[in-house]
Amino acid sequence: MTATLDTTLSLAGALNRALADALAEDERVLVFGEDVGTLGGVFRVTDGLAARFGDARVFDSPLAESGIVGTAIGMAMNGLRPVIEMQFDAFAYPAFEQITSHLAKLRNRTKGQVELPVVIRVPYGGGIGGVEHHCDSSEVYYTHTAGLRVVTPATPDDAYTLLRQAIDSPDPVIFLEPKRRYWEKGTVDPQRHSPGLDKAVIRREGSDVTLISYGGALGTTLEAAEAAAEEGYSAEVIDLRSLAPFDLETVAASVRRTGRAVVVHEASRFCGYGAEVAAQLSETCFHYLEAPVLRVAGFDIPYPAPNLEQHHLPGVDRILDAIERLQWDDAAPLDGEK
Repeated sequence: MTATLDTTLSLAGALNRALADALAEDERVLVFGEDVGTLGGVFRVTDGLAARFGDARVFDSPLAESGIVGTAIGMAMNGLRPVIEMQFDAFAYPAFEQITSHLAKLRNRTKGQVELPVVIRVPYGGGIGGVEHHCDSSEVYYTHTAGLRVVTPATPDDAYTLLRQAIDSPDPVIFLEPKRRYWEKGTVDPQRHSPGLDKAVIRREGSDVTLISYGGALGTTLEAAEAAAEEGYSAEVIDLRSLAPFDLETVAASVRRTGRAVVVHEASRFCGYGAEVAAQLSETCFHYLEAPVLRVAGFDIPYPAPNLEQHHLPGVDRILDAIERLQWDDAAPLDGEK
């Protein structure tokens, strides 16, 4: 990465800058999807890119998600590095067969002779007052599919870095963008040393309980950790960043220190991503755990109407309730003591 950037950007602005820098540095990179050209995308992530790089590099596609992914696969097979947008999470479902049957499998099927460096950008999750088909958290569909990398940024700095790394990856990457965080701002510095595309990071250190989250739910989890501190709990917060592969090493090391864990995500609880995290921790940290791994998640219902989503999405109070249920014996720990 040769960009010179150390400024305050929104998460959407950081993604825009990452795309611009990738387009400028590598003529093989193309950006396309529904309304990403002249309009600049529904969330303006691609704003100004078509005007700057021309409609041969940034262009609108027909309203046909399966065709978008199929075209990207053909481009990648012929040496290009397409970055495509699925506009909204649930809009990607018509392309699911192309993603799981072809995009995820072709490199393995050809014994590595054919690489598919395709990035599929998917705005996902709730918190924007959207209606049906606009607020799904569909991560487990992709993480269950071998052959795909699945990543999700939670901060502007990570949005820039992860997207640049995803575009450079020889593997297909599902890039999940938490739409509720698009307008949150932070410092972006591409010159900083960044963890790999497959690494989790500790966002807040603590000693009593590990809170594990990602994407749109991370900000809420950090708020809960702050509130927990006022009640005497020292909470460590891990941002997974990479959902597939899962960075078990970082997460397990934290849980072995704290002895307790809570997983937080927006998707429905049943068979949600937190179930896999809990299973992995139970298998690898059993003798370190002082309580079962708990999950705070969306309810097992279709995404509700906008005026009800605040009840569906995990909030600070629900996370605090989970922390209090972690078998603390008589009282909450004070000053990091159990």
